Amino acid sequence: MPLPHMSPASLAARATGYLDFLEVWLRERPTADMAEIIATAGGPERVAIVVVDVTVGFCHRGPLASPRIAALLPRIVHLLTHAHAAGIRAFALPQDAHTVDAQEFGSFPAHCVRDSEEARTAPELAELPFAGDFTVIPKNSISSSLGTTFDAWDAHAGPFAAYIVVGDCTDFCVYQAAMALKLRSNAAALNTRVLVPSDAVDTFDISLASARATDAQPHPADLYHHIFLHSLATNGVEILDSIQ
Repeated sequence: MPLPHMSPASLAARATGYLDFLEVWLRERPTADMAEIIATAGGPERVAIVVVDVTVGFCHRGPLASPRIAALLPRIVHLLTHAHAAGIRAFALPQDAHTVDAQEFGSFPAHCVRDSEEARTAPELAELPFAGDFTVIPKNSISSSLGTTFDAWDAHAGPFAAYIVVGDCTDFCVYQAAMALKLRSNAAALNTRVLVPSDAVDTFDISLASARATDAQPHPADLYHHIFLHSLATNGVEILDSIQ
């Protein structure tokens, strides 16, 4: 006798247990000590800080500026200041500097066009007394390494045993940067640490109502922030609460 047809539970119902786990998992991420990271790497010259897309166009003004990203600025400034005081001098800043006809503009509103105000480093970072140590790396996609000078900078400034990745967005450019570093390490059979402090990364939010009103795609920031951090962790990236 055939079994009666059973309608599958909704995706929300099937994912409830995982989402409960995910919320607790992120709350329980450890705090790391900068001194330990430096010591394990073999010295401050073996640690690099990668600050992704902390620009005017994502923090202060423009179609993709987000208050959630702007709220990261004090934490990132604190982290960079602490890192510099500890002797770290390798700071890479991959930043959107799009051509006017960038392919990405088919998916996102035009933003951070090369040489525009939006494409400039956020003033909170640019005005730090050690900003002369920053290497800005223009990029024309969400990847920090494809079609950029990142690998050339890395080869010249390194080698590094640890990378700390901060900035935005958790599910786009930060994810791509951290994954590229970890996958490169895996492919070369290295044991490079890639660390992402969750208090220094975030993503933007577009509610379902706002998406329907503007013909945009909904983008639940908290959900994507949690899921993409967990995805990084499953790939060997160290997800932390913060770095002190």
